[in-house]
Amino acid sequence: MVMKLLLAFSAVVLASLIVSTQGSDFEFYKLSLIWPSSVCISAPQNCKSPIPNFFTIHGLWPTLKNGTAVPPYDPVKNKCNVNPMNPNQIVAKLAPIRGRLEPKWPNLINGKSDDIYWETEWSHHGMCSDYPQDPLTYFTTTLDLAENSKYDPLKVLGVPPSNTPHDIDTLLENVKRTWDSILKSLAACRLEAQSNYT
Repeated sequence: MVMKLLLAFSAVVLASLIVSTQGSDFEFYKLSLIWPSSVCISAPQNCKSPIPNFFTIHGLWPTLKNGTAVPPYDPVKNKCNVNPMNPNQIVAKLAPIRGRLEPKWPNLINGKSDDIYWETEWSHHGMCSDYPQDPLTYFTTTLDLAENSKYDPLKVLGVPPSNTPHDIDTLLENVKRTWDSILKSLAACRLEAQSNYT
């Protein structure tokens, strides 16, 4: 029963925040947060210790209207930006915020550095963002969103802190209610945007 609750809660805690964009070829950004224990539950020996006990950042993903992530930059197949900064150049640019990045956007896997994780996220998502030459702004913006208590997944889902497991049906109902609200907000934004262009 406890394992079922943990696995179900792991599925619930992959949280996303949708941020609309203007002037881009994509529709919105998706802020993806992860509950580190859900990553490490199947093979805890593969995770760095200690495992954080708060949501960490997975990424900020430019996303198409249909909900799929914009494909990674490719000079032939997906030249989403003219000349994005090469991933192997970004770590030096992130020095001013490294102290914020390390605890909030860590690579959880043993033997993998945070630098490699950030370079990978940049190559998969940052190079096609609105900041193709400015990784510092891309990563700082992501941190600012993730650190804003307004977007705390547990608060958004109405889940109070507790040392005991929450009922999975209650969690899933909160997810459904929250997701329905997000979809209604997006639909209203889309209608408003369409009326502004007609």
